Amino acid sequence: MDSQDQPEIRIMRLNPEKDSDLVLPRYMTAGSAGMDICAAVGEDVNLEPGEIRLVPTGLAMAIPPGYEVQVRPRSGLAVKQGITVVNTPGTIDSDYRGEVKIGLINLSRETRTISRGDRIAQLVVGRVFQARLVETDSLDETTRNGGGFGHTGV
Repeated sequence: MDSQDQPEIRIMRLNPEKDSDLVLPRYMTAGSAGMDICAAVGEDVNLEPGEIRLVPTGLAMAIPPGYEVQVRPRSGLAVKQGITVVNTPGTIDSDYRGEVKIGLINLSRETRTISRGDRIAQLVVGRVFQARLVETDSLDETTRNGGGFGHTGV
C-alpha cells in the first residue's frame, strides 16, 4: 500500500512516564485489518460474569476528518475467554481528543482478569461519509420492501 493511501493518525501517551512500558497499537501481521490495543491498568482488573468495565488505554489520538477508528473485539479473547467489546463496534470520532477507553463485558461464567499490557481490543480505521437527509412523503418500492428480521428464512 502506498503511504499516500494511509491516513496519518497522531497518537499521544497521556502519561508517558507511567506508561512507557506499554506498546502502542500495532498490526500484528502484514494482513491485519486491525491494530491491537493494550490495557493501561495499574493493577489487575477482575471482570465478574456479566460485568461491564471501561478499561483505560492511556492513549489519545487525532484522527483526520473523513475517518473514524472502530473499536472491535479480539476474536481470540472473545472465543477463548468470553470477553468482548460491549458496544461493538465502538466508534472513535475524528473530533474526539480524550482518552481512548474500551468498554469490555465478560460473557463467560467465570471471573476473568485483565492485566496491564493485555491486548484487549483491536482498532480498525475506516472512511466516514456524512449523509444529507431529505424528508419525503413516500419511498420507492423494492422487492423486499418492509421485510425485516428473518424474512428470507433462518
